[in-house]
Order: sequence, then C-alpha cells, then structure tokens
Amino acid sequence: MGNREYKPTLAQIRTFVTIAEQKHFVSAAAKLGISQPSLSQALAALENGLGIQLIERSTRRVIVTPTGEALLPYAKATLDAADAFVTQSRGALGELAGPLNIGIIPTVAPYILPALLMGIEEQFPDLEPRIVENQTEVLLGMLRDGQIDLAVLATPVNISGVSELPLYDEPFVAVTHNDNPLAGRTDLTLDALEDLNLLLLDDGHCLRDQIVELCKIAAVHRPASAESVTRASSLTTVVQLVVADMGSTLIPSSAVATELTRPGVAAATFADGVDAKRTIGLVYRSSSQRNSEFEQLGKLVTSAFEQAQEAGKHLLPR
Repeated sequence: MGNREYKPTLAQIRTFVTIAEQKHFVSAAAKLGISQPSLSQALAALENGLGIQLIERSTRRVIVTPTGEALLPYAKATLDAADAFVTQSRGALGELAGPLNIGIIPTVAPYILPALLMGIEEQFPDLEPRIVENQTEVLLGMLRDGQIDLAVLATPVNISGVSELPLYDEPFVAVTHNDNPLAGRTDLTLDALEDLNLLLLDDGHCLRDQIVELCKIAAVHRPASAESVTRASSLTTVVQLVVADMGSTLIPSSAVATELTRPGVAAATFADGVDAKRTIGLVYRSSSQRNSEFEQLGKLVTSAFEQAQEAGKHLLPR
C-alpha cells in the first residue's frame, strides 16, 4: 500500500518514462546518463512510494503494466510542464529562450522574417518565436491585452504604458512604371510626390499614413488614391497595379529585393538629405522586465533588415 504523503521527484518520474519508452534498462540508463543500479533504485523508490507496480522486469524484456500505461501520459505531461517552467524562467532572467509572441506589421514581416528566423535559430536555439502579422492598431491592442510580448512596427506610437526601442531608419523608394519620366531618377524631392499619382495601401496600414504625412510635409495635394475605390491590402498587390500602369507608389527599402523583380516597373530614389523614411522599432509593455532580452532581439531584427536592404541594392538606380 502506498504512502499517501509520498511525493515523487522529477528524477523518479523521468526514470519511469524513460524505461517505458526504451523498453530496456541498459539503454534507459545510458539515455539518462546514470548507472543501471541507480536507475533500478529510482524506479523501485517510485513504485514503493506509490504502492503500485509500473514496470514488469524479466531477464529478456521490460513490460509496462496496465497501471503503468494508464499513468504514463500523466508522467509525460508532468515532465513537459516542468521543462516548460524551467524554459520560461530562463527567459525571465534575460535569456532569449522559451515561447515569445512577436507581432510584426505587414510591410515589414515578409521582407525580414526569413533572415530573422534564421538568426534566431542560429543564435538562440531555445527561443520559440510565435509570429503574429497584423496592422499597427491591432498589434498595439494585442500588446496591451498580453496576447503578444512585443511588436516590430513603425515608431513612434506615443501610447501610455508602452515603451519603444528604435532600431533603424528605413528610406522609401519610389516605384513607377518603366515609361514614367521619373523612373531611374536618384534625385527626387518631396515635390515629386505630386507627379507620382501615388497608389496607397488600404486604411489601417501605417505605411499609408506615413505616405499621406509626407504629402502634407511637402504641401502637395493628398493622393487621389486616398479616396479611390481601388484598394490593396499588401504591397505586392500595389506593385502589381504599378505594373498595370495605374499609378506609382512608395515602398520601404527592405521590400525592394522582393517587389521590384517584376517586369514593367522601375525604381527612383530620393536625393541625399531628403527626409523620406520611416523608423522601425520594437514596442513592448512598460511593465515588462525583459528589456535586455528585447534588446538582443532588436539586434537580430536590425541585422535582418540590413540583409534585406543589401539584397535589393542592385535593383536601385545609381
């Protein structure tokens, strides 16, 4: 009869699970890195404490008893929970490890994610990134509600309770049809926005708001497409409209390598000193104590951006 006060140790539970999986004492001991006598003692202590037989031993094979089979899923779940607890605690200590819910806006995600995820896998193999792509307002709401841990988006956001970590400035590149007189130029000013017949993303995308703001700064008319029935929810679709010669657009430099490979479009860049850019940063709850952890991730985000930008340089006019 078992001792009702008995509490098995994680080491004993792990011993039982490993024996049940390996079906062999020698291989189970080798997997756990302990001697076979120590393995047998740990199993015996577990069975004596519980007052039940979990494993039938014989000279030829190991058999899990029906009671052992019934308890095995609970034993595995206990070990999984313990491992998750340790992983989460490592993340709380400033290490990039365990689950991390990362929000990214749609005009950043497709262009930096390949390099970002590769960098995470190489430098922080214990990190489990969970990516959420959505518009800025949605991500900020999820951040406030605790559904994501941080977000990569255009800053500043100027919201109470949210801290910002600026990462990099990203210049805009004009995308026009090949036949546009501005195609291939490297000396655009903000006044050129008047002549571009700009196509914009749909409402809710911060890139749309940034382009409209540039037009205000340049004192040019609000783009006609701001009230147009033509709507697009992705830069890929906007560029396809440019291919059809329905207008021009502005894209972030990290998108050049992906979006400017289509025939029929050309790039134009702004002159040195023209302030046509956005700032991308990390935002997170001010109550979070993972600042140093997020700074490490921020370096990977910046590196991923630099790789994406470098990959598109050959498509830009010189």
